[in-house]
Amino acid sequence: MYLSKVYRRKAYKSTAEAFITLDFKGQLGNQTDMKIASWNINSINARMHALKKWLEAAKPDVVCLQETKTVDDGFPRLELEALGYNVAVYGQKSYNGVAILSKKPFEEIRTGLPGDETDAQARYIEALIMGEERPFRVASIYLPNGNPVYDTDNPDVFSEKYKYKLGWMERLRTHALNLKPLEEAVILAGDYNVIPGDKDTHDPQSWQGDAAFRPETHARYRALLNIGLVDGFEQLDGRAEQFTFWDYQGGAWPRNKGIRIDHLLLSAQAADILRGVKIDRDVREGIKPSDHVPIIGTFSL
Repeated sequence: MYLSKVYRRKAYKSTAEAFITLDFKGQLGNQTDMKIASWNINSINARMHALKKWLEAAKPDVVCLQETKTVDDGFPRLELEALGYNVAVYGQKSYNGVAILSKKPFEEIRTGLPGDETDAQARYIEALIMGEERPFRVASIYLPNGNPVYDTDNPDVFSEKYKYKLGWMERLRTHALNLKPLEEAVILAGDYNVIPGDKDTHDPQSWQGDAAFRPETHARYRALLNIGLVDGFEQLDGRAEQFTFWDYQGGAWPRNKGIRIDHLLLSAQAADILRGVKIDRDVREGIKPSDHVPIIGTFSL
């Protein structure tokens, strides 16, 4: 069953004016900057200790979570509300699951990616939030993995999992196009399960053939960028080997055998007000960590 829903809170109207100052670099700084983060938590209930510690240290204004792996009733809503966050959840038992935490109220919430009424996988949640200066739209995305790429009974035919991944990416592109006329600051944040290029992995050769690194996957990722979306990390950083994921196996973390698959894709309006990007690498340390780390964008909102 397709579970797409849209909830509207109220009409918004802002008369707030930001106080603009010059920072030490001579660039415009804004006292209303907001931190918007994305993190594949790999089970909210198993990593709640790590999430609470990180929220208290990083103090993000909005957090997009993926792979929460629980139904809505099992989500630790009360604990997170006690930390000052409004909570929007789209859950699924044992698999998938996405959520958005926000220190500001939600004006509107959508669950489910449009375009396929038969898709019941909990991989997309979107919210409209009112910033100090302007509204912005944020989505938490858990894009399908897609492996194995080929059908086990017919190695010349793509598997249903990989076809689902490619179709999901095309649906995301269509939805992003439908959002463009709103002319809003849109942040499509999440685990895309896409390694954009050679510099985003420790060893490109070892990832050849994987669903995250295939030419068909890259083509659909470029199609997203070609409609005007901007990779926030590439806009302000772009260095090689800045990873967001390290496997639990094979000593990947201590050997820094990682990949960059968690992204902030931004509309032109959001890219214009992006002030900083950080991959919070040290979160991979600690007790029972997720295999992903948060990526944080700072925006003048």
